Amino acid sequence: MSNTNGVPRSIEFYGRSYRLPRQPTVIVCVDGFDPEYLERGCADGILPNFSRFLESGFHVTAKCAMPSLTNPNNVSIITGVPTSVHDISGNFYLDKVTGEEHMVLDDSLLRGSTILEQMANNGVRVAAITAKDKLRKILNHGLSPSKGAICFSAQAAKSCTDAEHGISNVEKWLGRPAPEQYSGDLSIYVLDAGLKLLQENRADLFYLTLSDFIQHKYAPGSPESDDFLQLLDHRLGKFDELGAIVAITGDHGMSDKSNEDGSPNILFLETELMAKWPKCSARVICPIADPFVKHHGALGSFVRVHLLGELGTNDIEDMVQYCHSLSQVKAAYTGAEAATVFEMPPDREGDLVVVSEKNAVIGSREDEHDLSQLQGFRLRSHGGVSEERIPLIRSTPLCGRERVEPHVWRNFDVFDVALNF
Repeated sequence: MSNTNGVPRSIEFYGRSYRLPRQPTVIVCVDGFDPEYLERGCADGILPNFSRFLESGFHVTAKCAMPSLTNPNNVSIITGVPTSVHDISGNFYLDKVTGEEHMVLDDSLLRGSTILEQMANNGVRVAAITAKDKLRKILNHGLSPSKGAICFSAQAAKSCTDAEHGISNVEKWLGRPAPEQYSGDLSIYVLDAGLKLLQENRADLFYLTLSDFIQHKYAPGSPESDDFLQLLDHRLGKFDELGAIVAITGDHGMSDKSNEDGSPNILFLETELMAKWPKCSARVICPIADPFVKHHGALGSFVRVHLLGELGTNDIEDMVQYCHSLSQVKAAYTGAEAATVFEMPPDREGDLVVVSEKNAVIGSREDEHDLSQLQGFRLRSHGGVSEERIPLIRSTPLCGRERVEPHVWRNFDVFDVALNF
C-alpha cells in the first residue's frame, strides 16, 4: 500500500502487513522478562511508568517461541514468525551433516529477511541496539549504514565504526564508557543510547534488546532486581515523554532451578542415557549455551539428544518413556514430534527433545558444566515451557482492539502491536 506520493504506507512480510512508523516507535525486548518481575514491581509501587502503560495502554501475558532462549526469540520477534520459518532455534547446535557442534554467533543460519531489513529497504531509519555483540551480528541481517541504519552493541561500543555500525565514538557520544558485560548496566546503556538517538532524531524505528544478567541472579522483589527495574521503568517513561510509541516484550521468562538447600537441581541426561544404552553414543546438546555462560553454566530447561551410535528397533521410543520417568523431566518427544508441537525447524532437531520441570535444568555430563561462577547464588535459568510466559505491553491503547482480543498472543506479535493499531 502506498500514499499519493508513491511512498509505501506499509510492508507485507510473511503474510502480515506492517505500517511504516507514523511517529517514533520503540520496541524493547527485556531479556528474561518473567511476568513475576512486572507483577511484583507494580504491586510494590516501584514501576510508575509500567503501571501507567498497563492501566491506560495495552497489556497481555503472551507466550514466547520455543525453546525459550535468547537467539530464537529475538529472531522470531524481528521476523514475526516462529522458529520453523526463520530456522534459528537455539544458541548452540549440532550440525547433523558434519557432526560438529557450533555456537550461533551471526546471521549465517537465518532463512529469509527481517522486519528491520524490510523497513530499512523502504526508507525507514532503523536503529537496532543490543547488549551482546553476538546478537548484534544476527539483528544486523540486511541492515547497513547505506540504508540509514544504525546497529551496534553495548558490549562492543568502544569499537563501533561508521562503515559497519552506522555510528562511531559511541562512548564519547554517550558520555560514558561501555559497562562490564556481566552487569545490569549493560542493558541500561542500550536504553540510554536509544534515548539519545531519539533526542537527536536519528531514527524512526528502534529495536532495543537487553541482557538477562540481573534476572539470572536475582529473584523478583530482591533489592538488586528492584533497582534494575526502576532504572528500566525510568527510561521507558522518557521514551514516552519524547513522543514515541513504546512496545515492550521479553524473549523468555526465568525460573528458580535449585533445591531447598540451594544446590542446583540438575539432571545430567547424557550420563543417564549412556548408562542404560551404552552403544547409542548419545550426545546431549544444550541450546542455551552461548558466550555468556558465567551465570547459568550452560544449563537450561530444554535439550536436544542426538543418537550417534547403534540403535535397536524400539530404542528411541524406550528412551522417550525412560525420560518421562525421571523426576526432573516435564516432557520428552521424538525430534519430529517436538518440531510439530513447538513450531521448530525439523532439520535442526535431535532424535529426542527433553524439557525439564520448572524447578530443574538438564545438562549433558557433569564435567561439561562449570557452576563455580554462581558464587553462592541460586541457579536461575530458562529454555522450557515453564519460561514461555512473558509480558506484551504497549504504552497506548490498541485501536480496534475488539477485533484482535481472541488472538493467542506471542512475543513476536510485538511489531504488529507497535505499528498497526
